[in-house]
Amino acid sequence: MSSALACAATSLSAQDNAEPKQGGPPPGVASGQGGPPPGVLSGENVFDGDWFTIGIGAGFSSSYDGSNDYTLIPAPIVQGRLGGIGISPQPAGIALDLTPQAARGQSDFAIGPAVRFRNDRADNIEDEVVKLAGELDSAFEVGFAASYSIPGVFTRMDSLSLDLGARWDVAGAHDGMVIEPRIAWSRPIGRGTFQSISVNAEIVDDSFADYYYSVSPAQSAASDLTEFSADGGLNSLGATAFTAFDLDGNALNGGFSIVSISGYSRLVGDSADTPYTALRGDPNQFFIAIGVGYTF
Repeated sequence: MSSALACAATSLSAQDNAEPKQGGPPPGVASGQGGPPPGVLSGENVFDGDWFTIGIGAGFSSSYDGSNDYTLIPAPIVQGRLGGIGISPQPAGIALDLTPQAARGQSDFAIGPAVRFRNDRADNIEDEVVKLAGELDSAFEVGFAASYSIPGVFTRMDSLSLDLGARWDVAGAHDGMVIEPRIAWSRPIGRGTFQSISVNAEIVDDSFADYYYSVSPAQSAASDLTEFSADGGLNSLGATAFTAFDLDGNALNGGFSIVSISGYSRLVGDSADTPYTALRGDPNQFFIAIGVGYTF
């Protein structure tokens, strides 16, 4: 989940007379960023120095990648910058930004470590046939998240972010690698609303694909699914829309905010062709979430 912790911009008259200060977008919009969004103007505000956002929400997503059964899941919010280190949430994980923030109105590069906990088909399998194939082990992925943000692309207050993440499983589950490129465009609307849209892809290696999408002879015998051997490559393509709304209409003073996220991804290649998806699920995957955060 994300927070509306930094969804602020000044009025049009203030924009004409003040210099914008560039920072990172809100959590879940552009990985690796830990600062306030583009369009927050210079001056005293909650984002000067250390700041933090905590919150909780609920999401509705498929029970595993490729499933057509959907379940309700908790979605915690954690975001901020403490001691010069940016903290940003990622799906089922978190990323840190170890680089200094750029000067006002300048492009910004951020990079730092990232982790993700992946429990696809480790539990909560709704499909009875897929359940017969057996549960998988949970993966713990460790890697990095990098982001390059460019302010003022189409307007003075918007921002374009080019992101790249890569992680490797260190828990002995899939023992593979995941690469995630993304492009995000974001803008503030007034002082209390922030919007972002992004497109992304997921690329996996053979080890990842074999673990999650192959159907072994033993799994086939247990579930009556057709045997299948999966290879790595492009795994999915997706798009996400994000909206954050500060409850008092001024994101600069912190406080409570409401966030909504909606996303769509399309499994491609062997992730779509596997019997887990083609016979028992759906390559079209949807996600929606809503939450409440508090910034201080």
